[in-house]
Parts: sequence; structure tokens; C-alpha cells
Amino acid sequence: MSGIRCERCVMRLGGVLQRVEGIEAANANLMGDVSLSWDDAAVSRDTIVRALEGGGFRLLADS
Repeated sequence: MSGIRCERCVMRLGGVLQRVEGIEAANANLMGDVSLSWDDAAVSRDTIVRALEGGGFRLLADS
């Protein structure tokens, strides 16, 4: 994931994900690695991706 460059970016990512209902767990580091688990019945992967993009983050090609 691009857009994560500092601790503040990680905090901003957390804020974006907190607004997405259905996210069960999230972990991110400054290397841009993000792992998520979510309830498929509550939220789709596409909805999560759109929320991340709206927050200024972008998935890398191999994600």
C-alpha cells in the first residue's frame, strides 16, 4: 500500500479504517504492509478499498 510514510500516516489509516463498519482487525507498518480481517457479511473488499483510496491511500499492483 502506498501513502504510508510516517507514524502519522499509520494513525490516519487507523482513522479511515475505524469508520468502516465490519473491519474486525487491522495491522499496518511503515513499510506499507497492511493486513486486515473483516466480516464479509458486513462489508466488501471493494468498499474497504474505496474507503482507503478516499483517505489518500492506494493499493500496490500486487495487493
